[in-house]
Amino acid sequence: MSASGCPERWLRVTANGLYCEPGDFFVDPRWPVDRAVITHGHGDHARAGHRHVLATPGTTAIMRHRHPGDPTSYQPLPYGEALTLCGVEVKLAPAGHILGSAQVVIEYQGQRVVVSGDYKRRADPTCPPFEPQQCDVFVTEATFGLPVFRHPPDGDEIDKLLHSLTLFPERAHLVGVYALGKCQRVIALLRRQGYEAPLLMHGALFGLCGVYQAQGIPLGALQPMRDLPKSELAGKIVLAPPGAQNEAWARRLPDPRTARASGWMRIRQRAKASGIELPLVISDHADWDELIATIAEVKPGELWVTHGAEEALLHQARRMGLKARALSLVGYEDED
Repeated sequence: MSASGCPERWLRVTANGLYCEPGDFFVDPRWPVDRAVITHGHGDHARAGHRHVLATPGTTAIMRHRHPGDPTSYQPLPYGEALTLCGVEVKLAPAGHILGSAQVVIEYQGQRVVVSGDYKRRADPTCPPFEPQQCDVFVTEATFGLPVFRHPPDGDEIDKLLHSLTLFPERAHLVGVYALGKCQRVIALLRRQGYEAPLLMHGALFGLCGVYQAQGIPLGALQPMRDLPKSELAGKIVLAPPGAQNEAWARRLPDPRTARASGWMRIRQRAKASGIELPLVISDHADWDELIATIAEVKPGELWVTHGAEEALLHQARRMGLKARALSLVGYEDED
């Protein structure tokens, strides 16, 4: 690698996140900038106020919905198409995280860096699967970067929910899901497992479900919980943001059995502390084995870790013969 081509000379960590100096753009910046490339629509990556945003059509649709009236100029870039910014080639590849999620593939002076954003390797009916991109530098998350995190098949977790419905037909099942990504994925997984009844939902979830449906993702019949009297709520699945599970809104439910869909439900004490009776280990991030398999598959010369359980992943990468370092980026929260 020539000195002029060393990626750390032109892609550097700043207080505002990763900055590509020759292209004059940030990837998922923390504060408003002139030009931003956004990996996906979660609020810790897709903030409002940028002057120009480059992202997939799915991500731009999410950002327009979440930030109405924001004067940002959006440039949708479909997966696989290339754009040159001041001599830097940028492409977006599927990340498999949520609708519109992308890896940012940056090529400059003969070097290729892939900024993966958040990603998962499991099949998801609501978004294209992760596509490995061979590169010189792979920039990865490490949300579940510990060997304890090995996620079970998501179909098995959905079966637990459906089995609980048969065991407790007199109880409503209140399932905590994040509004963007997890909600729509759980709905799609339920449909895939044959559950065709209308799903009841907290009002805060409908807007983003509408964005998914407008992007061609079928979700089936969705209904506000308020449309049904309490006497008809037994045996129903009700989806709500995790923060709403303990609100007065939920008191209409008959003896609700609380569930939550998250990779963090792998930690039983965490589920118990949150009062979750039925933990569903359904994650939108790669688990430990998938992180390691992905690194081996993309064959980078160097690994950069943005956030999460950095040390274990760095240790494993070095055992695999890679140069590895932690970027320790701040401001990226978990939405799993």
